[in-house]
Amino acid sequence: MSSADEVHLTRLSGGQSNPTFIVDDGPQRFVLRRKPPGTLVASAHAIDREYRVMQALQGTDVPVPRMLAYCEDASLLGTPFYLMEFLEGRVLVDQSLPGMALADRAAVYDDLNRVIAALHALDYRSVGMEGFGKPGNYFGRQIARWSRQILESTVPVPDALRRLMDWLSAHLPADDDETTLIHGDYRLDNVILHNTEPRIIGVLDWELSTLGHPLADFAYHGMSWRIDPKLWRGVGGLDLQALGIPSEQEYLTRYASRTGRDPFRHWEFYLAFNLFRMASILHGISQRAAAGNANSADAVETGRKAGPLAELGWACAMRYVTN
Repeated sequence: MSSADEVHLTRLSGGQSNPTFIVDDGPQRFVLRRKPPGTLVASAHAIDREYRVMQALQGTDVPVPRMLAYCEDASLLGTPFYLMEFLEGRVLVDQSLPGMALADRAAVYDDLNRVIAALHALDYRSVGMEGFGKPGNYFGRQIARWSRQILESTVPVPDALRRLMDWLSAHLPADDDETTLIHGDYRLDNVILHNTEPRIIGVLDWELSTLGHPLADFAYHGMSWRIDPKLWRGVGGLDLQALGIPSEQEYLTRYASRTGRDPFRHWEFYLAFNLFRMASILHGISQRAAAGNANSADAVETGRKAGPLAELGWACAMRYVTN
């Protein structure tokens, strides 16, 4: 085989879910994403859904990589996979954006706000996503789904997670039901920033995307303002003004201005729900680690964060009932 015919595969680090690789044939680079091997939680690792939603978003105001091919034939690589365009840019994990100029930090956060607002402004029917999920009762269905996963797990469940599970079901806002296309895992380290400019060139990791409540999706991103960076990916407790990062109130106000929605009225419920959901996801990582099929070497340590996040969620729940 000549050097021109050689294809090199490099596994990307990070992530707890679907193994991801750079495919390099010399002149071009692509990204290959596949399901992990082993026994998997039902409906998890839905790379077919990732591919479908990113294909549907081509040409919209939501920047995504170009989709190239999807393959269900597990005989080729052992599990289904897809290929997509490789985007040259920056993926940043630390949400305080160290080393970045104040104006650039502000611009990055404003673009995060702009992109999620653009996603929630889309008519999902017009981009061919009708049937991608069930419209209506998103909170009720999600609470039931994650509760089932918790109850089926064989690893110990944090007490705060059990309390939240029961509380959320009893406090669903009766007057709050809307459906849009949602990302499900929208955060700084799931977007690619331009190499030199403070703007998003691609949104990644659509595994949890579905039809759902836009403010649930927005509040998942909004958890950052409540989470201490020592615990998880957040900016809680930092001097945001000195960093050039908008306050939680300012960030919600920008989203409200862009979308016409009111995120304030049930905000503590939305946060409690998302902290429950995040804690459930991390508890699921503990379960996969115990089963031996977690993707990341730090899966056990990541799973231990489920309890502290559930405690934060419980604090939001208590604020919701007392406000």
